[in-house]
Amino acid sequence: MSAAEYDVVIVGGGTAGCLLANRLSAEPSLRVLLIEAGGHDDYHWIHIPVGYLYCIGNPRTDWLYRTEPDPGLNGRSLRYPRGKVLGGCSSINGMIYMRGQARDYDGWAVAVGDANWRWEHCLPFFMRHEDHWRGADAQHGAGGEWRVERQRLSWEVLDAFAAAAREAGIPATEDFNRGSNEGVGYFEVNQRSGVRWNTSKAFLRPVVARPNLQVWTGAMVARVLVEDGRAAGVEVRPQGGGEPLVARARQEVVLAAGAIGTPQILQLSGLGPGELLRELGIPVLRDLPGVGANLQDHLQIRAVYAVEGTRTLNTLSANWFGKARIAAEYALRRSGPMSMAPSQLGAFTRSSPEHEWPNIEYHVQPLSLDAFGEPLHGFDAFTASVCNLNPGSRGQVRIASPRPEDAPRIVPNYLSTPEDRQVAADSLRLTRRIAAMPALAGLRPREIKPGPQYSSDEELARLAGDIGTTIFHPVGTCRMGRDDDDLAVVDSRLRVRGVAGLRIADASVMPTITSGNTNSPTLMIAERAAQWAARGG
Repeated sequence: MSAAEYDVVIVGGGTAGCLLANRLSAEPSLRVLLIEAGGHDDYHWIHIPVGYLYCIGNPRTDWLYRTEPDPGLNGRSLRYPRGKVLGGCSSINGMIYMRGQARDYDGWAVAVGDANWRWEHCLPFFMRHEDHWRGADAQHGAGGEWRVERQRLSWEVLDAFAAAAREAGIPATEDFNRGSNEGVGYFEVNQRSGVRWNTSKAFLRPVVARPNLQVWTGAMVARVLVEDGRAAGVEVRPQGGGEPLVARARQEVVLAAGAIGTPQILQLSGLGPGELLRELGIPVLRDLPGVGANLQDHLQIRAVYAVEGTRTLNTLSANWFGKARIAAEYALRRSGPMSMAPSQLGAFTRSSPEHEWPNIEYHVQPLSLDAFGEPLHGFDAFTASVCNLNPGSRGQVRIASPRPEDAPRIVPNYLSTPEDRQVAADSLRLTRRIAAMPALAGLRPREIKPGPQYSSDEELARLAGDIGTTIFHPVGTCRMGRDDDDLAVVDSRLRVRGVAGLRIADASVMPTITSGNTNSPTLMIAERAAQWAARGG
């Protein structure tokens, strides 16, 4: 690393940053710098799908954030994983390919006053980088960098759950990504032949030798430098100490540090809620109260059912012989439990009949445990995790000090609205209804968590607070919006209000969370931002 001047400086080498580096450096006249605070994605557990178990909670690959104690979770604090490596969260996430629902993007278009964010205008930007296993059609792309494949396994217990869901009125689907994701089926995943396909492999590695592209790793951006109302570059602190460097940007700075990192960098730069910045002794360059506000996330409520007469991962991996068989299957075929995404079977439906569209998502796994990172239970079981796709609860991200090394305070405010608590209670009741269907009767499912003794709205909402965990989908902390929206941080072309030459291209710009997993929508946002940044528009 050495101080220098570039046309575009990209902050964050994660999901969005890798695509941005690829697209912008494709223009030979642009000199592009990509800055990543973490390291290279050369850790072997990144690439073995089940390796997320060894990446989340690992300081080599995870920022190790925690939420503040949350009243909606009955005072609990949650682990809050964020990727700290090239590829970002695509290097440690669940690999599920999910666009959301068409209504998500139509709602964005209304919220920001720009029809270009409607579903039909976003769809081509999903397809532009897609390489779908079925090939190209009107809804999917082929030949792009972002590989989408079927999973390389099936489980009797998951097939039984899917059949029970159909008996409960949820239709079968083979494709969650055509604008309506209603239905039950196996998730498609971002893998190539049983190996995780992260954005570093997809977008960055093929172009890293371009002469107009530089990549810095182990480099923490301390702040954006603003001169005469324009983003002139960034201050960078190398890993291990040493004098800070300045990377100057002739055209623009693009923040792609994610829904936690981007508001943190803005606030450290004097761009954020004026009251907070003054409390911390940071000069206020621009009072932007929306920076760090509007945090949204999907809270999963994990119901566990013991089963009989079938094998699940709990007992298949209970001894060294079982583990050896699993390892051999992956080594020989790149299939089996080591090729598993964290969740294999999905379902989108309504928590209760009055909802006009699917408002909840199931992630179903052939395993169970007390909490993520804990040992598997000693009995066969499945977990049916269900989340509210469109939570009304809103949280915030705020820096705790002027030091970029200090983690920000993350306050999700889960289950803080009556509507969210009602959806949580209704979701647990629906899970019980599915588990009681004839298709599962042969496995004799027995509810372990939360426990059949709880049945009232109040009891189930409280229990949801006891067993709920994040699904790792934070968004919205620098949302885009209209000129008259005081909390909008960026306009519809993702330009930061009141600061020329500064753009944001990550999940923080979402006005509302998408109805599904958020990694691929973030790539779509980056695809659009790259087009605007290349033109300076």
